[in-house]
Amino acid sequence: MPLHSNPVFIAVAGNIGAGKSSLTSLLAERYHWKPYYESVEDNPYLSDFYGDMHRWSFHLQIYFLSHRFRYQKLIAESSESVIQDRSIYEDAEIFAKNLFDIGKMDKRDYDNYVALFHVMMEYLRPPDLMVYLQASVDTLVGQISKRGRDFEQGIQRSYLEQLNLLYDDWIRRYNIGKVLVVPADNLDFVHRKEDFEYVAGLVRDALPQMELFDR
Repeated sequence: MPLHSNPVFIAVAGNIGAGKSSLTSLLAERYHWKPYYESVEDNPYLSDFYGDMHRWSFHLQIYFLSHRFRYQKLIAESSESVIQDRSIYEDAEIFAKNLFDIGKMDKRDYDNYVALFHVMMEYLRPPDLMVYLQASVDTLVGQISKRGRDFEQGIQRSYLEQLNLLYDDWIRRYNIGKVLVVPADNLDFVHRKEDFEYVAGLVRDALPQMELFDR
């Protein structure tokens, strides 16, 4: 495994079902990056949240914020190149904001959450590259159905549509690092090797540290 003097930090962003975890795994294997994954299967709040968003929204968002802050501190202290499945910025800019906008999180809780998020940001290193998998709601619904997680099957299209709007707005305003937008509707990088090679090439070309990559 190659050793690198200038490790990089890549984050993969995108809506529910966009393919973040799969791309994270594939890129980590290709380029010998250490992967950090979103806490889903072992999340103690996720199933309850989808059953009663208003009751559990604040608890869930605090759990995710804590989980990703801990990971991002490990990333900042690491001498390895790393790739993260969903960034801490999406927690505040997309999911918590959406829950507040649709009335599923009280203003008091939301204000408390945002204040905590901004304090955390003072201690974190932003990614060298933010890869945004941009997918339509039809693609997201199809992917969610295929992977068959019980707690996700009741997610409404309107919820995904609102998240997509917030994602597109956020990525236009994102200015703390380089962004790579990958339209994902017609890509199947899990089952089509040429699609993965295409995305891997985009990622490689977006980073200046060319010595990090096996040719």
